[in-house]
Amino acid sequence: MKRLSLIILTLFSFILFHSCQGEDINKFRYAVSGEFKPFSYVDENGKLQGFDVELGKLIGLKLGKEPEAVKYKFSGIIEGLKSGRFNAAVASHTVTSERKKHVNFSIPYYYSGAQVFSRNEKKVIELENLEIAVSKGSTYQRFAQKLSKNVKVYDSDNTALEALSRGRHDLVITDRVTGAMAIKNGLKIFPNQQLSESQQAIALSKESEESLKQINKILEEFSKDGTLKQLSQKYFGSDITKE
Repeated sequence: MKRLSLIILTLFSFILFHSCQGEDINKFRYAVSGEFKPFSYVDENGKLQGFDVELGKLIGLKLGKEPEAVKYKFSGIIEGLKSGRFNAAVASHTVTSERKKHVNFSIPYYYSGAQVFSRNEKKVIELENLEIAVSKGSTYQRFAQKLSKNVKVYDSDNTALEALSRGRHDLVITDRVTGAMAIKNGLKIFPNQQLSESQQAIALSKESEESLKQINKILEEFSKDGTLKQLSQKYFGSDITKE
């Protein structure tokens, strides 16, 4: 009797596992931070919205799959990709040599760069003794740690910028587009020196070579037919998809 029960349980587990796999095959699960407005954020109805979210949805549909955006802490997305939690990350990852050791990147889908934002219009030259706030796990965190010994970490860039506008910290280092949109939305902060130019791309696991080719082809199509430009105009009022 015990042996029969074990066989039934094993068979049930096998069927359940493969049925779940079948469902996953028909889905395009992509990670977003949900804390990087207007790239990805949760609206008043609890739904994920934003430039990255909408782009991921369009890519999923183009692949002939059901798109599913997954909100995940930015600092854990790369590890999530490596462990197979998602098919891709459409999360405004800056392409870096360090990240390339762990994941593959698509062709860029927009261009930006690291920029300093301050509480006043005074030009900041020396950053060494200033308190700098950044988003955890971002390339900006590494920038800040090279420039100052006093670095404060937040779960998102927007949270860091909001803290700066309330008088906390001396500076924030973040994406120039994110900072510009925060100012546009009413935060009392000021753009300061720009530190770098960067490319933002979709991240995939090292095992997803075929998916990478498909996504690159889709991004090329979206660039040629104006889809990327339209999305950019919708969320930013300008085209950030051209270098």
